Amino acid sequence: MEKVSKDKAIRMLELMLRIRRFEEALIETFSEGFVPGFIHTYIGEEAVAAGVCVNLRDIDYIAGTHRGHGHCIAKGVQPDKMMAELMGKKTGTNKGKGGSMHSVDFSRGILGSNGIVASGIPIITGAALSIKMRNTDQVAVAFFGDGASNRGAFHEAINLAAVLRLPAIFVCEDNGWAISVSKAKSTRARNLADRALGYGIPGVNVDGGDVLAVSEAVAEAIERARAGEGPTLIVCDTPRMRGHEEGDPQEYRPKDNIDDAKSRDPIKYFSAYLVREGIMSQEEITALDAVITKEMEEAVAFGKASPWPDPEESLEDLYAEVQ
Repeated sequence: MEKVSKDKAIRMLELMLRIRRFEEALIETFSEGFVPGFIHTYIGEEAVAAGVCVNLRDIDYIAGTHRGHGHCIAKGVQPDKMMAELMGKKTGTNKGKGGSMHSVDFSRGILGSNGIVASGIPIITGAALSIKMRNTDQVAVAFFGDGASNRGAFHEAINLAAVLRLPAIFVCEDNGWAISVSKAKSTRARNLADRALGYGIPGVNVDGGDVLAVSEAVAEAIERARAGEGPTLIVCDTPRMRGHEEGDPQEYRPKDNIDDAKSRDPIKYFSAYLVREGIMSQEEITALDAVITKEMEEAVAFGKASPWPDPEESLEDLYAEVQ
């Protein structure tokens, strides 16, 4: 297990709490009618985004999924701008045009959340190819679900990354459900990391609820990538604690499966570890949580107070000027 520094441990908890409190605030705001469309929350999976992104820099790339708020926040997007984006306001990260499933922030290396299953994987392979061609000290990380591992884009993109030894890391967030279809009904392989064997790259299984285990696996994959040894497939077992989207009754999902997910809350697990190891006291954790909760209240207020885009702005930022 990774011997984590105090600063890094606190940073990981901070990221996890920031994601959780953002999502909780978002759910309430959504229920009040301030957020258009659908939202897919990251509650229960925070240890994956935190464990990955704590090892990355702004210049490193990520691509997320339809459940991408957590990825963006872990990579450094400000919660107030993220909240405004989800409300469709012009102060949002993408001026209100991206919404919940399509947030982008190039200044943070975020190449986009994606509503199309598996679509971020080839984007990251392309980004990794650009890194190799430019000979820069960067890595590119794709987040995707277990359902995406059955898509053609997954196989094609990882195969190309393996053949060219690209500095890419493929992180599968295996929550066991591709919307409402269980992994057992859609995939014969029980261990998705075994698929790495077909591409001649390492495949690693980790407990996605253990932020230290995720961080350790990612740190090793980054070291390999920067050394020119190519990509790694990391499969994180990380059950979601809520439905596929808000309002999902989850009738397809056995109650004991939901109860098991809730019992494996990664924030409770890591908080207990920090107290047990003497890294933080419970009082310090509570104080940090209070600061972050206040931050989310301010983010919601910012989003609600922000102006709507003007109609004439709808065609802005669609085309690049040709020099």
